Amino acid sequence: MTTFDERERAFEAKFAHDAEMKFRAEARRNRMLGFWAAGLLDKEGEAAAEYTREVIKAEFEEAGDDDVFRKLRRDIGHLMSDDDIRDKMAEFTVAAKSELLKES
Repeated sequence: MTTFDERERAFEAKFAHDAEMKFRAEARRNRMLGFWAAGLLDKEGEAAAEYTREVIKAEFEEAGDDDVFRKLRRDIGHLMSDDDIRDKMAEFTVAAKSELLKES
């Protein structure tokens, strides 16, 4: 095996790892967002868990964060501004990545 082949495999492995970590961080962020928004909507217990599942499912409507943002805006937009929702999304993204790094 040549050095080029080894470098190519290493690059592919890193790409796959990075993609998996991104997916896991987004899923964790969406879970955090779901429980946070559920609290704002006075949902507790199973109702909060079900709402969180709805937020997580929203991620799969289209690529990117806009689908999750729209779901939150539709549900809690009367409680906070778009900028506040996006700020919370960014905050939970950082927290999710930090948790994943601590676990690995």
